[in-house]
Amino acid sequence: MGPMPSPASFWLESKTPVAPPTSANPTVRRLVYAGVVTGAWAAVLSLVLYLIGRIAGTDFSLVWWGGADPQPMPWFVFVLLPLVSAVLFALAAFLARGLAHARALVYWVGSLLALASLYPAIDQPPSVGWGTRILLILMHVITWYLVVPQIARILGDSEPGQHEERNA
Repeated sequence: MGPMPSPASFWLESKTPVAPPTSANPTVRRLVYAGVVTGAWAAVLSLVLYLIGRIAGTDFSLVWWGGADPQPMPWFVFVLLPLVSAVLFALAAFLARGLAHARALVYWVGSLLALASLYPAIDQPPSVGWGTRILLILMHVITWYLVVPQIARILGDSEPGQHEERNA
């Protein structure tokens, strides 16, 4: 007759559709929480870079839109921007919940947004020092690295077929 199939293999070959657990689909609350946590870490690291830059003599002055002269950025901007950006990104990423390839979609859209956010830091007049530009670019990269892959991973749990592949 042959060997008896193990209970695990029986369920792998079952045609009975099993809905994924509801805990696998990220809620708004879970995504906002992830945005707050990753954004807070990005804010802390940005503040550390800001303090290192200030000790090294970087003035963190930028020409704002419509301005002509560089204006100094207050220290709290380096805390608020990563935190607010991460939470807004998490809320926007919620729109991809349940879509096929949600993880890749959120990852690449988030990466393109992070790349686009570098433009104001790079496109500064010569009166803005390169130390300021480099530290701002580094802060953007840190925020991208901490926020985008984590939110994309969480959203990947809601992709159709994701749970069947894990059980196989």
